[in-house]
Amino acid sequence: MKNAPIRIGIIGGAGYTGGELLRILLHHPQADIVFIHSKSNAGNPVASVHRDLAGDTNLCFSADYQTDVDVWILCVGHGEARQLLDSVVLPDELRIIDLSQDFRLENHSQHGDRRFVYGLPELNRAAISEARNIANPGCFATAIQLSLLPLAQAGVLRTVHVTGITGATGAGQSLQPSQHFAWRANNISAYKTLTHQHLGEIRQSLSQLAGQAPAPVHFIPWRGDFTRGIFSSACTAFEGSLEDANELYRKFYAAHPFTHVSTEPIDLKQVVNTSKCLLFLEKQDDQLVVHAAIDNLLKGASGQAVQNMNLLFGLEETAGLGLKASYF
Repeated sequence: MKNAPIRIGIIGGAGYTGGELLRILLHHPQADIVFIHSKSNAGNPVASVHRDLAGDTNLCFSADYQTDVDVWILCVGHGEARQLLDSVVLPDELRIIDLSQDFRLENHSQHGDRRFVYGLPELNRAAISEARNIANPGCFATAIQLSLLPLAQAGVLRTVHVTGITGATGAGQSLQPSQHFAWRANNISAYKTLTHQHLGEIRQSLSQLAGQAPAPVHFIPWRGDFTRGIFSSACTAFEGSLEDANELYRKFYAAHPFTHVSTEPIDLKQVVNTSKCLLFLEKQDDQLVVHAAIDNLLKGASGQAVQNMNLLFGLEETAGLGLKASYF
């Protein structure tokens, strides 16, 4: 276990995931935020961008990268993480946690001498603890994988049909037509039907557990008219009883502190502002439905990055992540 504070550099600190990391790490018992890089806000106080942090920090955004830290956490856009690592020389001992999709797939997990481990703790906790570089999972991928992993391990996963809805923060902070309040409010739409970029990592993880090519997963994502959170519902054939399914899920997640199987219907407010994933199972005829709820910015991004950091440095997995749901 690392007893000294973990010296942390955040790159891409002005966006949603960077802001969430700051909110967590400023109160983490062993975190020392050394620098927060932002190309667009270099020199500006962090609290001038993340205005809720006024009074919490006097840090300013940096234009420079510092390599004399323990870990870089990359909150940059897809494609930018690989470009960044191509452009700098880093000490071997510097660890990296990347929130983009650049290194999530096995055939893209290598960069020079660095190999990235896929950072879903409920799947790869032991490998994460021994790793030096982590590819943080996608938000939809997290919710859907946690809905299906127990079935894949048991060898009973059949063709899956999933719908999932995400809040506006899932699209990032850059302005797009579908992000305008006038468009988003009182509205809903499907996008990337059956082609979402997270399908690759979902299939990869299911194959890892099943030991063979996974059952087909058909996914339709939806944009919701709320700020944050993901609610997904996965439907698949299951021969056992509902009690059998619940027991299978409870055993699979018994040792994992953030994923819980509920005996009552779940809703999004139970998980917003937490690192929890709540699952609720229903069965009708031969069809099992697994509902999942997560906060896309926490369990789906920055909270999971801190969970992975804790594992990398031998800390309690839950350190700094005892967050309260914003229920009212």
